[in-house]
Amino acid sequence: MPLQKTRPGTVHKVRPDISVLADSLEVPGIGHLPVNAFVLLAAQPLVVDTGLGLPDRNFVETLSTVLDPADVRWIWLTHPDRDHTGGIFDLLAAAPEARVVTTFVGAGILSCERPLPLDRCYLLNPGETMDIGDRTLTGFRPPLFDNPATVGFFDDHSGVCFSSDCFGAPLPTAELARADDVRDVPLDDLRTAQLLWATVDSPWVRTVDMDKYLATFHPLKDRKPDLVLSTHLPPATG
Repeated sequence: MPLQKTRPGTVHKVRPDISVLADSLEVPGIGHLPVNAFVLLAAQPLVVDTGLGLPDRNFVETLSTVLDPADVRWIWLTHPDRDHTGGIFDLLAAAPEARVVTTFVGAGILSCERPLPLDRCYLLNPGETMDIGDRTLTGFRPPLFDNPATVGFFDDHSGVCFSSDCFGAPLPTAELARADDVRDVPLDDLRTAQLLWATVDSPWVRTVDMDKYLATFHPLKDRKPDLVLSTHLPPATG
């Protein structure tokens, strides 16, 4: 049987030290869902999530267009769903000094598929911080999530917020899903798609106390990030 051809990844440099590894997945009847991973070229290089686990994807190969995978020191796993963990074990093999940043629950869920060596885990909960040499990352629970292990973060060096699934939206085409700026999507279309995504991905939001829920946006409002990078949306500036 011939080997399946690897589908090349799309890479956008959104800051001198931050790149988006952009991918997408067609959802029949819905549209094309962006599936992004990210690279921070910090003093201790960090990768955020590891893409789709599909036979025609090679996450480490795409990553190698940004930096040598062996140089990666941290893999921030926003949560252990399969659209975030596709290349994680290949990357752990290619980056022998890298450790996975996750929660206790996240490590447990990921280990259901394949044991994750505990000496390669770094447990971090919302509200906690970590120093990666030239910047401090502060974990937070995004206002919308579909997995209890979800932890996004703020980068104090770049002013960027990494929001995991929060703010995601299925888009009409693969080209839009892999775009380098969400402003390529008409505003009304974007709002409709984000409401759809929130309803499907985080259905619990319709049952919670509205005042308590709105309070979960305070960390974002207080930080005023210059850029929001969601796994499931093109980069959003301002």
